[in-house]
Amino acid sequence: MSVRIERVDLPGMGVRNDVITANGRRISVVSLRSGEREVALFDADDPDASTDSIALTDDEAAALAEVLGASIQLSRLSSLSDRALGLYTEEFSLPGGSGYIGRPMGDMKARTLTSSSIVAIVRGSQVLSSPTPDVLLEHGDTIVAVGTRAGLDALAKLIDRGPG
Repeated sequence: MSVRIERVDLPGMGVRNDVITANGRRISVVSLRSGEREVALFDADDPDASTDSIALTDDEAAALAEVLGASIQLSRLSSLSDRALGLYTEEFSLPGGSGYIGRPMGDMKARTLTSSSIVAIVRGSQVLSSPTPDVLLEHGDTIVAVGTRAGLDALAKLIDRGPG
């Protein structure tokens, strides 16, 4: 399914980028020349009539983009199992007292010991996709891994057991 995006120039003001949903609703990001931006919802029957808008600071816009991006990445990872028989995606929370906290992810040797691949680390609203072995693990991290059922079960035990 393709996504329809329309760009509308607002002469003298800025630009509006509209995402048209499958049911015809219009969600817009209005970027003004002043640097201000807002998210707006439009009436389904009148694409020029805004029903509501929310002004966003730079930090709020960045946070919203990050949350939406993280949500999409995790959804795509989770859908892998729909297409590949015997391949699963699972999330593991790093236990508070884990010996892996503060250590590089590579110390876990997940792929070598379990044949499962860590494909992302979720840290708050941030997603670290394709983390390298030198990424330090932190308290509260959620590890997203792909593997067989047996491999993911072995990874869960490895995470719970900790290093050593």
